[in-house]
Amino acid sequence: MSDTIKLTYNISAEDFTRAGEASSDVKSKLKKMGISPDAVRKVSIAMYEGEINMVIHADGGKIDVEISPKDITMILADKGPGIKDIEQAMQAGFSTAPDKVRSLGFGAGMGLPNMKKYSDDMKIETEIGVGTTVTMKVNF
Repeated sequence: MSDTIKLTYNISAEDFTRAGEASSDVKSKLKKMGISPDAVRKVSIAMYEGEINMVIHADGGKIDVEISPKDITMILADKGPGIKDIEQAMQAGFSTAPDKVRSLGFGAGMGLPNMKKYSDDMKIETEIGVGTTVTMKVNF
């Protein structure tokens, strides 16, 4: 693989029927490209968690993916409430998901911790009332 591949996915708020489609598509593409199973697993988990967070907490957003020969960068940008306390949100088990989302099996408070755990680099930029952008990188 010598060229960079760029992909964009639009994510809709509260669309649990399509939640996970973007991360599944990227997973499929990486497998076809012969990327190591460990890297594919890390990307799939990190991106899925971010995608689900956008569905649960934001008013929609988009995921831009850039795949190079050496790594993948995922930029998840939403139009949402922002994260009031990033340090608290990074704690395993902390969740602001509403009860209706929890009743669907989501909102266990592992999204951001798993995104951090399964990416090689992660940066969060957030503004209350505007939204959040999470940039993650996984090396191949």
